[in-house]
Amino acid sequence: MPEVKRGAIGGLTLALALVALSAPNATAKVSPDGTTESDTNVSGDTSGSADGETLASSASGVIVFDRSKNGSGASAGAVTAAGTWTPPPCYYAPKYTPDQLQKHLEPIWEAGSTGYEWDAQQRDRYVEGHPYKDFNKDKADEGYWWDSYIPESQVGASGSLDCQEPIFWVDKGDPPPANVPEAITPEMLAQLAYAEIRVPSTEVELAPADTTKVNLPTWAWLDTAEFKPVSVTASVPLLGLSATTTAEPISLKITPGTDEAVTYPASGECEIRDGRIGEPYAKGKADEIPPCGVTYLRSSGDGSYNLRATVTWKINWTSTTGAGGDLPNGEFGADQDVVVQEIQAVNQ
Repeated sequence: MPEVKRGAIGGLTLALALVALSAPNATAKVSPDGTTESDTNVSGDTSGSADGETLASSASGVIVFDRSKNGSGASAGAVTAAGTWTPPPCYYAPKYTPDQLQKHLEPIWEAGSTGYEWDAQQRDRYVEGHPYKDFNKDKADEGYWWDSYIPESQVGASGSLDCQEPIFWVDKGDPPPANVPEAITPEMLAQLAYAEIRVPSTEVELAPADTTKVNLPTWAWLDTAEFKPVSVTASVPLLGLSATTTAEPISLKITPGTDEAVTYPASGECEIRDGRIGEPYAKGKADEIPPCGVTYLRSSGDGSYNLRATVTWKINWTSTTGAGGDLPNGEFGADQDVVVQEIQAVNQ
C-alpha cells in the first residue's frame, strides 16, 4: 500500500483506494491484506523464484496460512486475547519484482493524481538512480521490492497506517534495513497466525439438562474429543520463514448468570485434568458435589438464567528459526439458557 507520507497523495481516501494496485500480480489467490489462502500445507517450489515478471504463487512474497489443523465447523470462533493485545497493525514483506513495481508505479504517475512534485521524487528514487536505477531491473534475480501490508482484521485500526517507509529493495538472503521495525519476523508471523486461530463452541453438557431444580447440583462438562490443541501456520515461502501458533485448552469458567448460585469449584474455574473438562454425570451421583458445575439457589421464575461457559486457551508459538515463546492467553465463550424450578413437594 502506498504510504501516506509520500507527498501530495491526497489523504486517506486515496491511500485506501490504491490498495488494490498494491497486490502482486501473482497466480495465487491473494486477499486484500496480502495473504494467500491455503487450507493445507504449502507444497511445491518454495525457493523464492520468480516466473518472468511475476512472483511465483508458491513464493509470492505474501503470507500463506495453513489452517489444516485449525478448529472448524459452524460453531467455531476466534479467541479473544487477554488484555489489549492485538496482532501487528501493519508490516513489510516482499511484494514486487522490478517489472511488477514498474507496472504498479507508472500508472499512478501517469494519472497525475499524486502531484507533480511527488511523482518527480518517485521517478528520481526508482528510475533515475537516487538510489535506484530503472527499478533495479539489472538485479531482477538478486532480490525483491518490499512494501507495506495491512492485515484484514486491522484495516482502520490504530497504527494500521504507521508503515510509511517508501518501497525499498532487499537482496535475497539479506535482512531488511534495521531502521524498519515493522519488517516481517517469525514472531510477527506467529501473531498474525494467532488472529486466524478458531476454536470449537463452548456449550457445555449439563445434568440435569435444560431444566434443573433449586439447591440441586447441576453437573457440567465438555466433550473433550472436540477440545484438542489447534494450530495455524503462517509463512512467507519467499523468505523461508514460517511460524506455527498453537492454542491448547487449559480451563473452563462457569458464570451462572445470577449471583444467587454456587459454582464448583468456588472460583468457577474448572481445570482440565487428564484431558477432561469436568465429569459427565453418572447414575447414583445425585448427592455428590460435581467437580465442575453449579447449584442455583433461586428459581428463574417464568424465564431462565443465562449461563456462560468460557474456555481459556494457552497460546504459544514455534518457528523455523528456532525462535518461539508464549503469546497472551485467549478466551472463547458461549451462552445457554438454564431454567431453574422450585422442587415441588408431594403430599400423600
